[in-house]
Amino acid sequence: MADSAGTEGRPGSGVSDRGTIERMFQSGGARTLDRDTLIAEVQKHVAEALRSGYEYNTTLEESDAFLRKRVLSRIKLVVLYVDLVGSTRMALSIPEDKVATIISTFAQEMARIVTRHEGRVLKFVGDAVIGYFVADADSLRAADNAVACAKSMIEVIRGGINPILGKDDYPALSVKIGMDYGTNIIVRYGADELKSYVDIMGPPMNIAAKIQSMAGPDRILIGQDVYSRLHPRIQKSFERVSWSDAEWSYKSRETGKVYAAYEYVEGRDEGRTGGK
Repeated sequence: MADSAGTEGRPGSGVSDRGTIERMFQSGGARTLDRDTLIAEVQKHVAEALRSGYEYNTTLEESDAFLRKRVLSRIKLVVLYVDLVGSTRMALSIPEDKVATIISTFAQEMARIVTRHEGRVLKFVGDAVIGYFVADADSLRAADNAVACAKSMIEVIRGGINPILGKDDYPALSVKIGMDYGTNIIVRYGADELKSYVDIMGPPMNIAAKIQSMAGPDRILIGQDVYSRLHPRIQKSFERVSWSDAEWSYKSRETGKVYAAYEYVEGRDEGRTGGK
C-alpha cells in the first residue's frame, strides 16, 4: 500500500529520537485552535447563510496551483474523505434552496478546517469533501494533522452547525470520515497547462474512499499506513476493526495480507493529563 514508516523516528521504528517525537506531539502538528472561537465563527456563518446567504471566501485555487506545478509527479499524501450522511433524506423533507445552502455551508466549513490543519482541499463532490495533507517531508506530522482535522470536523458539526440548524427545526448533520496514506500521482486531463483539469490518482485515494464508505455516522476510519504514523498517544484512541472477507478484501501491497483499518474511539483522551 505504501512505504514503511520505519525510518521516521516513531517508537517501534528502530529510531529513538524521543525528543523530536515529544516536540512534535506537544506542538500538535497543526496550528493551535481556540475551540470556543472556532465554534462561534461556525455558528455565525451558518446562521448568516440560512438567513441571507452568507458567501465564503474559500477557493480551490491554492490547491490547484500546487498540483499544476507537480503534474506527473509522484507525491506522498494523507488523503481524507468526509461525506455528509443522510443528505437524500434531508432533500425530501426541506425546501431545495435550504438543502443547497446547508450542503454548501457544510462543505465550506469542512474546507476551512482542512486548511486550518495544514491540508489542502482537492475538490467538492456532491455532499463530500476531499482533502489531502502533503507527507513527502514529514508523514508523521501529516498523519497527526489529518486525524486532528477529522476530529475537529465532527466537533464543529456537533457544536457549531447542528445547534443553529436545530433552531429552525432542520435535521442535524452527521458525517463519515475515511483516510489513507501513500504515494499518488498528479494527473492533468488535457494539454492546457493553465486550464485543463488536474486531479490526484493512486491507491490511497481509492482506499480512503472505500474506508469512508464503511464508517458509521460521526465515525473516523483510517488505514494501517495512517495508523502506523500516528503518535503513540494518538494511536491509543484507535482500535482495529474487523470485517468479513465479503465486506473488506483489500490487500496490502507491502505484505499481501488484508489491509487493516482502525476506528477512532471517542472518550479515549490521548493527549491530556490523566488520559489512558
